[in-house]
Amino acid sequence: MSDFAVHPADRIRAAVDLADLVEPVADAFVAYSTTEGARAPVMVLPVAHGGDSHIKAAHLPGSRHFLVKIANWFPGNRAHGLPEGGGFVALFDAATGAVTAVLEDEHHLSDLRTAAAGAVGARALSRPDAATATVLGTGRQAGLQARALTLVRPIREMHVWGRDPRRATALADRIGKDLPHVEVVAAADPERAVRRSDIVVTATAGPTPVLFGSWLRPGQHITALGADDPDKRELDGACLHRATRVVVDSRELALQYGDLHAAIARGEITAERIDGEIGEVLAGRIAGRRTPDDITVAKLIGIGPQDLAAAETALDRLRRP
Repeated sequence: MSDFAVHPADRIRAAVDLADLVEPVADAFVAYSTTEGARAPVMVLPVAHGGDSHIKAAHLPGSRHFLVKIANWFPGNRAHGLPEGGGFVALFDAATGAVTAVLEDEHHLSDLRTAAAGAVGARALSRPDAATATVLGTGRQAGLQARALTLVRPIREMHVWGRDPRRATALADRIGKDLPHVEVVAAADPERAVRRSDIVVTATAGPTPVLFGSWLRPGQHITALGADDPDKRELDGACLHRATRVVVDSRELALQYGDLHAAIARGEITAERIDGEIGEVLAGRIAGRRTPDDITVAKLIGIGPQDLAAAETALDRLRRP
């Protein structure tokens, strides 16, 4: 217990950036999908005023820690000038159960590990020469996903679309300043933007689809990550039918939450539509993209081992002299 500390958000932000988490998150995908006894339970707690709390845990046999995370998301806070995300991560000694550290990250690590997971999914499944992208969404995660793609693919052109054109324009301007080597534009027509893109990322939080199978073309990759509870959806049934490969971060969670859960509940697909987990692709146990013309989908719910990887990376950096 002598090393126990509570680490505030400002120190965590200074210690850990998106690029720091890509490889740890990739390793977490593999560990979750290949380690006997890996556990990553999730509970989603809807709260009044449109907020929700995601409680996630992770234990990987052989790891030095296990983790419990509480990540709150209250989009209505934006109108009051308050942060949308909050919560903390608690790390415990896997041998004794003692509290090792509490990371009061204010959703920072959750945001970064989700973006890192998007980068890993794109690297595993998109064409290596993918140079154009569309991001559907205008929140913090949409901006992080745009940046994440440039870490793993030679993106030169990017389109940003949102239900609120003003927010889309503002985000496109911010991304363009952060990524001066990429031509970034706000898209007025999402279908046209998607048809022109090699990679499409959906990072929205609504109950109805924003991406439709009729818009897709051979060779594309889609990363869908916004629908992470039973009531959210981003992809219509035709997307999942047209895809030649559908992989998930967790088969168990994908059947409970998000796009695949919704499509199965409506009888649009069956559970057999899931070809496997990203960790299995990375470990070489199953094929990812098989041909240049494949249409690949990575459906991410967010799993505790990603949080464990992010928290351990942060803790190591925070403890450096």
